Amino acid sequence: MTHALYGTDWLPNPAHFNFIRAATGPVEHVVIHATSHISSTLGPLFTIVTGAALILVAVRYLGKLLKLLMVGRARDVLIKAVGRNPYLAMASGMGVTVVTQSSTITTSVLVPFAGTGILTPAQVYPVVVGSNLGTTFTVVFAAFAGVGQDAKIGLQAAFVHLVCNVFAIVAIYVIPLLRLVPLFCAENLALIASKHRWVLAVYLGTVFIALPALVIVLVGVV
Repeated sequence: MTHALYGTDWLPNPAHFNFIRAATGPVEHVVIHATSHISSTLGPLFTIVTGAALILVAVRYLGKLLKLLMVGRARDVLIKAVGRNPYLAMASGMGVTVVTQSSTITTSVLVPFAGTGILTPAQVYPVVVGSNLGTTFTVVFAAFAGVGQDAKIGLQAAFVHLVCNVFAIVAIYVIPLLRLVPLFCAENLALIASKHRWVLAVYLGTVFIALPALVIVLVGVV
């Protein structure tokens, strides 16, 4: 795929239509300006903490607003759009993610719906799967916009990301028996984590830090 498409330059630069970046830019500039006077060590750390706090505040108030808005007809339309057909829901999640260029935005919007009981985990599931696929397309767009000596390697990495997610959907979601496995694991992990918060910390540390570090070490050794 890389050899066939590299250098065609038929996709636009995603920076030219990043509406989310344009909308959040002013807040980003304020935070960066406020932390620019701090030391080079504490400044980035303070920026990360501020960003995380803003995310928590935004999700909290988004949940309250959605709870007020999603009643009556609006609630029925949402449930029909997401719950009628899982593949249409998957396509919706992919489309929103491609437009916003962030699967985090798609998932963050769905979390308050699930938290308020408007949507079930089974209804949210295909939308999240679609958003994971959609984010691979944004990476491909960015890779096509890349130039320079290593641009071809970047495009190849983007296609690896895309193909891996497509194969995962075909292997897990399309097969009815395997489709239930991620949902079962997520529901049970959430149940355990709600009772024992330390389990969540161990899970995040293991999956996102320890295992990747182990893979890097093993690759280096082999």
